[in-house]
Amino acid sequence: MKSLIFIGLLHYPVYNKKGDTVASAITNFDLHDIARVAKTYGIQRLYIINPFRDQKRLAQRILDHWLKGQGNIYNPVRARALELVDIVHSLEEAIQDIVERWGYRPKLIVTDAKMHSNCISYPAAREMLCEKDTYLILFGTAWGIAKEVMDRADYILAPIQGNSNYNHLSVRSAAAIILDRLLGDNR
Repeated sequence: MKSLIFIGLLHYPVYNKKGDTVASAITNFDLHDIARVAKTYGIQRLYIINPFRDQKRLAQRILDHWLKGQGNIYNPVRARALELVDIVHSLEEAIQDIVERWGYRPKLIVTDAKMHSNCISYPAAREMLCEKDTYLILFGTAWGIAKEVMDRADYILAPIQGNSNYNHLSVRSAAAIILDRLLGDNR
């Protein structure tokens, strides 16, 4: 067995630009684009983590359109990617789903735009992901993952460093870059 790799898109608890702990909104683009990246890189499941019923209903309506409705007829390739998506209430629910469905508790790898003293490098993380184990890579929305979740992580991935001082990528862009660095065929 190779590693089982899952990803989560965390909408709560995250920070707003003032540093308050908030829940962020689910976006249509995030569902589509991150699911397509997940499918491309062999991710087992994409967990959309949001505690609010109205947000989960919105996400489910989007998924239903592409999986069961006209969207599936129009673009079945997109439907194949969106089949990876599960909408859950909390990080704990995502972890429990992995344990129940696959039988392993995942090691938690969190992403952040800031450098931490205990960050793991991309080469080290890439090597680690080649080992036979189970991992959940967590991406944050808004202005980043709250400290209480960061403190629970087994690993904090080093931030993406561009060649300028600007450092505020969309989560879709960050997910694509990170998954390519970790899982891509970088020949």
